[in-house]
Amino acid sequence: MPRGDGLLSHDLLPGEKGPQDACGVFGVWAPGEEVAKLTYYGLYALQHRGQESAGIASSDGQRLLVYKDMGLVSQVFNERSLASLRGHLAIGHCRYSTTGGSTWENAQPTLGGHDDGTVALAHNGNLINSAELRDLVEEVHGESGHRGEIRYGNTTDTALVTALLADNPDRTLEAQALEVLPKLRGAFCFVFMDETTLYAARDPHGIRPLVIGRLERGWVVASESAGLDIVGASFVREVEPGELVIIDEDGLRSRRFAEPEPKGCVFEYVYLARPDTSISGRVVHEARVEMGRALAREHPVEADLVMPTPESGTPAAIGYAQESGIPFGHGLVKNSYVGRTFIAPSQTIRQLGIRLKLNPLREVIKGKRLVVVDDSIVRGNTQRALVRMLREAGAAEVHVRISSPPVRWPCFYGIDFATRAELIANGLEIDAVCRSIGADSLGYISQEGMVAATGQSESRLCTACFTGKYPVALPEDGRLGKSVLELQLPVDLTAEAVRRP
Repeated sequence: MPRGDGLLSHDLLPGEKGPQDACGVFGVWAPGEEVAKLTYYGLYALQHRGQESAGIASSDGQRLLVYKDMGLVSQVFNERSLASLRGHLAIGHCRYSTTGGSTWENAQPTLGGHDDGTVALAHNGNLINSAELRDLVEEVHGESGHRGEIRYGNTTDTALVTALLADNPDRTLEAQALEVLPKLRGAFCFVFMDETTLYAARDPHGIRPLVIGRLERGWVVASESAGLDIVGASFVREVEPGELVIIDEDGLRSRRFAEPEPKGCVFEYVYLARPDTSISGRVVHEARVEMGRALAREHPVEADLVMPTPESGTPAAIGYAQESGIPFGHGLVKNSYVGRTFIAPSQTIRQLGIRLKLNPLREVIKGKRLVVVDDSIVRGNTQRALVRMLREAGAAEVHVRISSPPVRWPCFYGIDFATRAELIANGLEIDAVCRSIGADSLGYISQEGMVAATGQSESRLCTACFTGKYPVALPEDGRLGKSVLELQLPVDLTAEAVRRP
């Protein structure tokens, strides 16, 4: 497994960091196919869910190999590395960190095992009882008896689950999974494997999406249906909340490890998922267009042009234009490669702020009353800079419309929002937020309008980032957060002290 020497600069500009995507997972069981290449393209389709690191594990039935590194899927893999990943089954992962820092040691899939077998695991989501699980690992093995990648400085909840899955050589991996999975709390979609079998599991609330597809000669599991489309797999169904799926030479079978209590993340519809993905029977693009229509009904304004903040605001802006009758147009050009480089910007470039990402089309904007549609406001820095830039380009008025309600609470289930103290809507009323960003008016979609656009019942959705009502109770001891495991690590087990040979 190679180690990248570059500094990954995902969050390039001060104050520009918005809601960061959850991770993407992909798994394939397909004898006779080039499973590593199928996984590579599956991860390519899921790249929007994580851009910090990528990895693939494969097995030929006898030997399991893992190849991973920092960077985008296209930066980590080439023909040579993919050719080394032979076999009939594989899993893959693209990461945005929610537990444990963005380091090579924390890239996935994670690896563990014993003399009788190996386990590789990829995870989308975030566990809220990671500290408790670490205590459990130490209880079984002692403080110095860390298993798998934990001993090399991996500080993720994924490594803890891998260690627990590989804990008992006297049990099959399936039996051990049925023992371990009920102990996990929070959001998780796992794809994992040993030398012969592919597994997939989804938490009892189904907070993050996970789907099953069929190939002519095998099966595919992916975070989103777009990951099935790219490899030519036909959609079969979603992995059910609380379900463990097992795929081997005998086909696909299912085990139940918990009763389902569906609470799918509503922010998947708002922002996280690809617009061409379908979740619970609803195409995400259609949901976002409908959110824009609802915005136009709830917050009408006289204007000359409806324009999106690329790319996340585009479907909702289309819906707003359709409902309002105001022409739709693009007033901003986006540099798609910002945030996907290993080279940090100079101080001069930093001072240009949002212009590194977006640049106005002055001929389109000048003299116009604009409706600017975006998916969310987190800290408010991006919108403030955007409004200023549009006014400098000659906009007569700038009316901001947001296709989600005010974000007032952090997410502990796989989205890396700002802390609650940094969330602009937590401390200010809507009129004050409007003044803070410098807009002529500001309108957020209502929670009822957003939920209706998803086609789902509110009782089946997690809306915690808007309401503070968390479907999985948070630990009372407060042992939460991205660095919870790093803070507990003994000094000699930190990533700075221990490196892989």
